[in-house]
Amino acid sequence: MSESIRVVYRQMQGRIRANFNWPPISRTSAVLITAAEWGPGHDPSEPLPGRPNLGEANIYVTNIGPHGDPGGEAGGVEFYLHVDWDSPLNVVVTITVLGECEKQVVIG
Repeated sequence: MSESIRVVYRQMQGRIRANFNWPPISRTSAVLITAAEWGPGHDPSEPLPGRPNLGEANIYVTNIGPHGDPGGEAGGVEFYLHVDWDSPLNVVVTITVLGECEKQVVIG
């Protein structure tokens, strides 16, 4: 079963190398990451104040690399966050781990 977590990064601009450690992820996990501008919430009593906002900036993720193995390296994922805008923006990243990959195939 998949699991997701949202992480808000404040004042991001340009190409940023990021890492987020999260125990459900290992080096053999299938991981998806989405990104968007983060808009402020209007109700501070909400459990997640704010929401992803479709702004004018191009915000995206590349080079997703899960890591971690039992008894060794912490589980998590590294990635590049791209924020193409003239000034820093607040960004939300949604990390979804789908589970373990059953096979690995090498071509070439």
